[in-house]
Amino acid sequence: MTTATINQENSSNNSVLLPMFIIGGLFFMFGFVTWLNGSLIPFLQIACELNHTQAYLVTLVFYIAYTLMALPAARVLEKTGYKTGIVIGLFVMAIGALIFIPAAQTKLYSVFLVALFILGSGLTLLQTATNPFIVLIGRRETAAVRISIMGILNKSAGVIAPLVFTAWVLADMDQFTPEKIALLSEVDKHAQLQELSERLIFPYLLMAVSLVILAAFIKFSPLPEPNINEQNDTASSNKSIKDFPHLILGVVTLFLYVGAEVVAGDTIGLYGKEMGVQNFAQLTSYTMAFMVVAYVLGMVLIPKYISQETALKASALLGMIFTMLIILSSTTDASIWNSLFFWLDIPALPNSVLFVALLGFSNALVWPAVWPMALKDLGSYTAKGSAWLIMGISGGAIIPVIYGVLADSIDSQLAYAVMFPCYAFIAYFAIWGHKKAKL
Repeated sequence: MTTATINQENSSNNSVLLPMFIIGGLFFMFGFVTWLNGSLIPFLQIACELNHTQAYLVTLVFYIAYTLMALPAARVLEKTGYKTGIVIGLFVMAIGALIFIPAAQTKLYSVFLVALFILGSGLTLLQTATNPFIVLIGRRETAAVRISIMGILNKSAGVIAPLVFTAWVLADMDQFTPEKIALLSEVDKHAQLQELSERLIFPYLLMAVSLVILAAFIKFSPLPEPNINEQNDTASSNKSIKDFPHLILGVVTLFLYVGAEVVAGDTIGLYGKEMGVQNFAQLTSYTMAFMVVAYVLGMVLIPKYISQETALKASALLGMIFTMLIILSSTTDASIWNSLFFWLDIPALPNSVLFVALLGFSNALVWPAVWPMALKDLGSYTAKGSAWLIMGISGGAIIPVIYGVLADSIDSQLAYAVMFPCYAFIAYFAIWGHKKAKL
């Protein structure tokens, strides 16, 4: 190998590492903001006195922003470029975080939902910019590995966020049990719940300040613009999304996947609370921890030992198995945890709750596998294709609410059956859907 070749490879590696480092910090922030919802749902259920269906409006308004704002986000990126678009997205998120202050002061659930929608809108712009960025900065065959690295950062934040939220906001929660609140007079109950709600003010003020600082850092960083025109441009002559059936099916796959992911991460807190788990507000961390483990395995195995397609097939199969075990397993017996994880000095989970957490393991490799498969050969259509895929994130708005309705009307354990069609379609995309030349 010549010196010129070595220098060229080193330069190429550096050109990948710098944006990965910067975008990696953004993915960590995405995860922290997104997976706070898992702890926020049981918190707001208490503070705002909500039922299951009302509580899961948190996921509805947060994730529906991805549907409503994805195509506008793509237009913003076309006009401003990816770097400026990221800065704008961070400022929008900061505004959403600041709205949590009047929401907490007034204890109005509707204002909380407005704040969450604006946070989701800012994240939509960021996700539309950063996901194709990671796919395009290196070889497509290794895109799943790069996205897995981003996933580790994202889900590591998902492990940390509920722990921070619990320590900072949910201290002394014993005084806010439904039984104790029911014994209070209306005046005392209002005062207690107001005090609980106002615990959100300082954390979200700190979040807003941090987002503004991060926006300034990105603005003056050497983050390059991805050169989409250098990619395969077979899409330049196409006029409609119908010309890319694998992209359409990829959007549906992500819709169902994100719905399944959010159900696994955001319902486990309330489900564990119903099953008597004491540290219920931290349970999202368990789901995220299993996702991190799977991401690490993905980095080791893909593409050296298994392909992205094989990883996706395995994820769908595991998802269906774990869903069945959630429904059939005991909600009181913790024998599986005590057998496998006895060496961990953390509270044990009942078997059924453990399998909800294990869905994190089955879910982890779906996102990094679907993106490069769905964006294949889009060329100059990549930005719009990315926007369509981002719209698929709205599955996180719809499917958890369906779960909530089923939990209220039937049973919170049986309600997890909503996951079966999600994993069945993921299996279809992995086996046949990504190869479709026409619908």
